[in-house]
Amino acid sequence: MNPDLRRERAAASFDPELLTHVLDGGPERTRRRREIENVVLKDPDFQHENVNFLSRSQRYDLAVRKSATMVRKMREFGIADPDEIMWFKNSVHRGQPEPLDLHLGMFLPTLLHQATAEQQERFFMPAWNLEVIGTYAQTEMGHGTHLRGLETTATYDPKTQEFILNSPTVTSIKWWPGGLGKTSNHAIVLAQLITKGKCYGLHAFIVPLRDIETHKPLPGITIGDIGPKFGFDEIDNGYLKMANYRIPRENMLMKYAQVKPDGTYVKPPSKKLTYGTMVFVRSFLVGEAARSLSKACTIAIRYSAVRHQSEIKPDEPEPQILDFQTQQYKLFPLLATAYAFQFVGAYMKETYYRINEDIGHGDLSELPELHALTAGLKAFTTWTTSGAIEACRMACGGHGYSHCSGLPNIYVNFTPSCTFEGENTVMMLQTARFLMKSYDQVHSGKLLGGMMSYLNSLPSQRIQPQQVAGRPVVMDISSLDSLTEAYKLRAARLVEIAAKNLQTEVMRQKSKEVAWNLTSVDLVKASEAHCHYVVAKLFSEKLLKIQEKSIQAVLRNLCFLYCLYGISQHSGDFLQGSILTESQITQVNQRIKELLMVIRPDAIALVDAFDFKDMALDSVLGRYDGNVYENLFEWAKNSPLNKTEVHESYHKYLKRLQSKL
Repeated sequence: MNPDLRRERAAASFDPELLTHVLDGGPERTRRRREIENVVLKDPDFQHENVNFLSRSQRYDLAVRKSATMVRKMREFGIADPDEIMWFKNSVHRGQPEPLDLHLGMFLPTLLHQATAEQQERFFMPAWNLEVIGTYAQTEMGHGTHLRGLETTATYDPKTQEFILNSPTVTSIKWWPGGLGKTSNHAIVLAQLITKGKCYGLHAFIVPLRDIETHKPLPGITIGDIGPKFGFDEIDNGYLKMANYRIPRENMLMKYAQVKPDGTYVKPPSKKLTYGTMVFVRSFLVGEAARSLSKACTIAIRYSAVRHQSEIKPDEPEPQILDFQTQQYKLFPLLATAYAFQFVGAYMKETYYRINEDIGHGDLSELPELHALTAGLKAFTTWTTSGAIEACRMACGGHGYSHCSGLPNIYVNFTPSCTFEGENTVMMLQTARFLMKSYDQVHSGKLLGGMMSYLNSLPSQRIQPQQVAGRPVVMDISSLDSLTEAYKLRAARLVEIAAKNLQTEVMRQKSKEVAWNLTSVDLVKASEAHCHYVVAKLFSEKLLKIQEKSIQAVLRNLCFLYCLYGISQHSGDFLQGSILTESQITQVNQRIKELLMVIRPDAIALVDAFDFKDMALDSVLGRYDGNVYENLFEWAKNSPLNKTEVHESYHKYLKRLQSKL
């Protein structure tokens, strides 16, 4: 063990194991997760050489082999619980994407939630057994997040009781679905449903793509891989073009919307039910943001405790770079954010399952808010995390640029989240649409519940500072309740500003659509403020549920840092709204610096509590034992360029130049 890390762990004010239990949801869940991870760790079938030294084709081949082995082993061990499947999967693929991601994460869940009992009987077990391997084909070359603009058509033919699928233009070719290029033999295709000459919008269809026996594309199907990308080398993101391709009527997912044999259309209880899979994935991505940011923080903070650089006082030994205030200011707010997102991710998962159960019983009342919350939090957490991972990489100096740090892989594998399952700006505007509806409801006299209840006081307060006996209440920045209240007032103020600007533009432009575009910057700001309030609120509420005093104390420090840092970064909003004074902003900035010193002794224990095995981090810089430099040298020796003392290019090109001198 590196002596610096040994010393850091000995000085911690709390037992990381207890905090790990909080993050996992209890000691039994921690025990079971570790048991599954250890099974994978000790299994020779999952050992392999460093993927950074493999070609894209080799990485894809390795990922397919591991995925097939993973499914077989999960069957053998009887692993069927969703959380246990995720633990097993993360251990096998070490956080890397894999060709069955959309099969497991979108194809199967869509069958579960949108297929009829008869369709589930036909497709679910074959899909579970990997006889049917599926993907989710929504995005097209010319359209992604704007779903109404998708061009693929599914025209019903009542004579044969079949749907005829077509890609009528170049831009309508399905583009980007993971696993589509080479892996899948089926897809859930989203297409514009046309029956009796009328288009009823997007609906989902189960579409066979390849022959089950030969895996060759079926007649009418043109399919392939879209080529190298920024990352995701293991994934065969693909294209799909269909030409008069027929599928049976029974292959339309008909749990909610239906087409009768004669072509009569039966509409669903809510159009949003069609997008249930996306809501699930967006809620899942909040947890993935927490996981990726937690890994990046673990690497950067451990390395910062091992790395010695420069000097604070002349002629003294080089200090750990974690002792520099600037390094703490870079990393500790990100660490606080990682914990905030951990708790928000858990909340989103619980909320999704609860509301989905209500939907199963016919209660759709909370679906609009769930749709808005998942869209906004997906955007808020992925934007934040993408920038934060890059900040962690740069905080590691030059070594952070090497794949040995693990950070480049975390970044390139996470940052697509900002655009897939909905481009983030559009996601924020979807949330804004719900906020504007909520604002209008309040003004019509309706009381709101849930996360939107803070808008109930709008008509009376008009977003002015709270007053008692005619005098403004001074916010207490030493109180988490006051800080959460400040975020609430900021969100309410920006929602009202956006709503009033929208109303002004509607009157000026005489068009709601043009007015929406001309107010969209304000609308995105309102959504971001709303999401920031939700995260601060959920983090502070989590503290009330923790009994262990040492854990509550260290998490309270992180919660304060999260809230204060957010105020510092958006101080203009709090000043313009008269929510905080200039003097209080100065106090906020001073308190942040004090918290950096308070958190410093616990920094290593806080990242240890995330409980990532070295295998999962896949980082020389973030090793638990801190023995960075010895292993950095060993890692470099494994480069394929070092397999020969003299590379063949020398004899082919350089030596010829020298012989002519």
